[in-house]
Amino acid sequence: MTDRTRALLGAATLVALAATSGSLYFSLGLGLMPCDLCWYQRILMYPLVVVLGVAAVEDREAVWKTVLPLSLGGVALAGYHTYLQVAPGATCTVGGPCTSIQYEMLGGLLTIPRLSLIAFVLITFLLVGVVFLGGDGNDAWGV
Repeated sequence: MTDRTRALLGAATLVALAATSGSLYFSLGLGLMPCDLCWYQRILMYPLVVVLGVAAVEDREAVWKTVLPLSLGGVALAGYHTYLQVAPGATCTVGGPCTSIQYEMLGGLLTIPRLSLIAFVLITFLLVGVVFLGGDGNDAWGV
């Protein structure tokens, strides 16, 4: 593993840790009740802290094969959740109050689903960097 791939994995770990800590602060610290889509995003984000952290410490570049499906799923969920909050007349078909905005930052620019979307997108880009920087010079996709 090169120093650059280890740095990318470490940065991805920090993003996942910040997102996990933030979601716990919103629910436990501020008492906000997560909707159904928030729970699904948490299910995809929380394991990334451990998986990415162990990969960075143990020199496991191939972790992208595990992490990318989780982060891309998170991008899809958080993107849909963000859409529900901005689309007029949108309703959440999952069964929770997913269209309500419980917490806004920067004058409404950032909401909890948008923060989740940013975190998943950052993790995805960092892991794509690991794919293209890692390996022994062979094709990064293994074909």
